[in-house]
Amino acid sequence: MVLRRLLINRRNYLNNSINMSLGILDEEIVIASHNSGKIKEFRDLFKKYKIKIKSASDFNIVEPEETGPTFSDNALIKARETMKGSGQVSIADDSGLCVNALDGDPGIYSARWAGEDKNFSRAIDIIKDKLENKKVKKTKAHFVCSLAVVWPNQQYKVYEGKVYGKISFPPRGNNGFGYDPIFIPNGYKITFGEMDPSEKHSISHRANAFNLLKLELLNDR
Repeated sequence: MVLRRLLINRRNYLNNSINMSLGILDEEIVIASHNSGKIKEFRDLFKKYKIKIKSASDFNIVEPEETGPTFSDNALIKARETMKGSGQVSIADDSGLCVNALDGDPGIYSARWAGEDKNFSRAIDIIKDKLENKKVKKTKAHFVCSLAVVWPNQQYKVYEGKVYGKISFPPRGNNGFGYDPIFIPNGYKITFGEMDPSEKHSISHRANAFNLLKLELLNDR
């Protein structure tokens, strides 16, 4: 009975800690990214909640090495590092493109295919070359986004969203970033790169993950 009471008290303490921390989302959070396009999407997603968005760049936080085997693991690595460097609630996104004909690649290596200079035109060319070598012109694909939220008390939450579609060449559109110019979501005839940002934000993998986050942390149904 004593052990059971201790376990219940510890669980209640953790729940209270999380609930107290959630209030910080009403004020200011730090996005664990140096990608201006990604930061803009987060600002758009949080706009209606009047939450001040900062980035890892504002605190001169160096991007950590992403050594995790999954999107969720890598999102947590980045969120924890940013929380330590800023002392504030931090949110990290690890996302990528998974191409069926390439056995899910580039997957968690999506950013790394672009190199240190973040040249996604090069990464897109790599995908094109690999598909041509397989004699595949079009293929199914999906984007994955894992959102990790880490509080200064070390508590964390992870939310994952996906959007399905297909790869199409040549690249089209100048909106968005990354692999957007070659991805056509199901039900559409245009790429994310051609799509109005507000429309993309309503259906993207990041939006789907954010919808799960807002249901739980922002009490927005």
